[in-house]
Order: sequence, then structure tokens, then C-alpha cells
Amino acid sequence: MNISIDEKSSSTPSIFRTLFVFFTNRQARAVGLVFTTESLLLGGWVAHIPYVKEKLALTDAGLGLVLFGMPAGLLLMNPFTGWIIARLGAARTCFVSALFLCLSALIPINAPTVLLMALGLFLVGLSAALLNVAMNTSAADVEREHNILIMSSCHGMWSLGGMIGSLLAGTLIALHVSPSVHMLGVSLALLGLTFVLRPILASIPAQPATESSAAFVRPNMMLLLMIIIGVSLALGEGAALDWSAVYLHESTGASGQLAALGFGAFSLAMTLGRFMGDAIIPRLGARRILGYGSLVASAGLLLALLVPAPLVALAGFALLGAGCSLGAPILYKASMGVPGIPAATGLATFATFSFVGFLAGPPIIGFVAEAYGLTYGLGLVVVVLLLSAVLTRKLTL
Repeated sequence: MNISIDEKSSSTPSIFRTLFVFFTNRQARAVGLVFTTESLLLGGWVAHIPYVKEKLALTDAGLGLVLFGMPAGLLLMNPFTGWIIARLGAARTCFVSALFLCLSALIPINAPTVLLMALGLFLVGLSAALLNVAMNTSAADVEREHNILIMSSCHGMWSLGGMIGSLLAGTLIALHVSPSVHMLGVSLALLGLTFVLRPILASIPAQPATESSAAFVRPNMMLLLMIIIGVSLALGEGAALDWSAVYLHESTGASGQLAALGFGAFSLAMTLGRFMGDAIIPRLGARRILGYGSLVASAGLLLALLVPAPLVALAGFALLGAGCSLGAPILYKASMGVPGIPAATGLATFATFSFVGFLAGPPIIGFVAEAYGLTYGLGLVVVVLLLSAVLTRKLTL
């Protein structure tokens, strides 16, 4: 059963039909599991950030500075992602980068010094940057080959992995399992999954690569708008990833295991939104969803800041997740269709700046938190999300 990517309005497929097609398509399912691999590792890591912060006696600003290791790795790698994918192919690049991510994720949690932690995060950033572009390219290749809609569902798998990683971490924290043991177990399991998925990924027909698709491009006005909106929404995601547990623990007095559920609540709402996305984006329109989504995200985070009670804050982070949920599926796909820019080039350029918002935003929040308090640091995200809502009016999708 195929769902045409051109279906609109009344002919738009139902949520259940798009999900059925996604989960019953072998290649789509495999790409979705690659998305899950990345977020399971990141979700496990973020839940243990308070532990690492305490172990290494880091201040908010100190933590923010160390967290710059990830975006530094991303900035170094992303300009080369198109070139690497053009030569290895998206599927093989998924396999190689997933292997490196599983191994590098073991370094930050076990680092005995701040320098080694920063180095580990730098290597995680390198691997995640390459995997990020490769898996989105693979998702687009599957959509093209089978004429189906799966991009939002693949991002839903990413959010599902983050939610599972957060819930697993919270459970293991409650059981007093060492964070090092937790991350080792997850990494080994995902290494095994990566090898299982390898032959399926290799069967995905790739779009022929050209030299122009391997280049990094200076954004035109349309791509620049996408980047600004993408960075804003990615900043909301990064705030939840790196600071939800810290905020819940330090500002609302939540226990360690409850604080770990902050990213879980965010990821649950984001997962549900993304699994509905392939059906509702054609129905409601991409620009409208981006605009209202930014408003919902800002309102949710503002609620968490104005009412610093654990359960209310969890609800606020859930709203943040719902509002941000469809930004990445819409904009990653749109970046491959910007007039005058090759698809892989547009994707690599957008991914670079978007992931910078995701990874570099949280350290900036740390610097603001050190000077004025974490509430003000997260309040900056609220303002940026409101700006994103305004800019969506100028976007053509």
C-alpha cells in the first residue's frame, strides 16, 4: 500500500494509514531505527548531566562551556557531510557514523576530567552531525523510491528514542545503577542493532550524487528564513535536552529520578506530534503548523518558568515538545527543495545551522544562567520561539 507524497486536502491519508505504511515498509522502518539510535544515546546522556555536573564540580557557566564540545564537533563535520555522503552513499554513512556515535558516547559519562569530557562531547558532535544528514537523506531516498510519506515518522522515531532513553535513565537512577553501566549497556545494544540494520540500509536506492551536492552553500533568503526558524525550534529542543533535568532538580526541587522525566515528557509529546505529522502536515499546511507550533512551544516553556512546581514544569516541557515537534520534519524536507540549490547541499547547510541551535544554544543558556539565573536563561528561549512564530509569516512552503 503506497501513500503518494503529492496527496492533498481531502485525499490526505489518515494518521493510522501513514503509520501502517511506515512500520510495514522494511526500509522505512530501518531508517527510523537509525533515528532512534541517535536519540537513545543522547537521551541517556542528558539524563545524567546533573550527575556529571556534580561529579566534576561544574558551575552553570562551566557546564555550558564544556557542552560547547558537541557543537564544535558539529561545526567541523557538517561542511563535509555532503562530500562524504556523495562518495560513501547515505546508507553506508548511516552505518559508519552510528558505529562511531555508539563508541564516542561512552567517553563523556566516564571522563575523569573536564578536558576529557569536552573531548568526548566533541567526538559525539562529529558523529552525530554526519549521522544527522545521512539518516535524513536516507529517509528522503525511501520516500522517493516508494512514493510514500515517512519523514515525520522517522523524526518521531528519534523522539521515541529520546523518551525511552530518558525513562530508562530515570528508572536506573532510582535503582542506583551506575550511569557508566547504563551507557555501556545502551551502546552495546545499539552497536548490535546497527550491524543488524546494515544490509537493509544497503538496499535503499540512493539518489545519484553530483559534485555540486557535495558543497556547502551560502544560504539565499528562503533558506536563511528556514535556518532562523529551524535554529529557534532546535534551541527549544536543546533546552529540553540539556537543561530540563537541571531545571527540575535545582529550581523545582524534583528528585533525581523525577527530574530525569523532564526530557521524557518533552519527548513523549514530540513523539506523538511527529507520528501524526505525515498525515496532518499536508492537511493543515506546513507554514501554519510552524507558526502555531512556535507559539505553543513558547507558552509551554513560559508556564514551566512561571510555575516552578515539578508536575507543572513537566506539563510545560510537554507543551514545548508538542510545539517543536513538526519543525524538523518540515524544514529538513523543505531545505532539500529550495530553488537553485541542490538537495543535498540545502540539507547539509540547513542541518549545520539547525544543529548549532540544538547543541550550541544550551551552553549559551548556561552562561546566562550563571549571570542571572536559570529562569532567565530559559526565558531567552521563550523570546526566540516567539520570534520564530513571527518569521513563519514570511516563509513560502
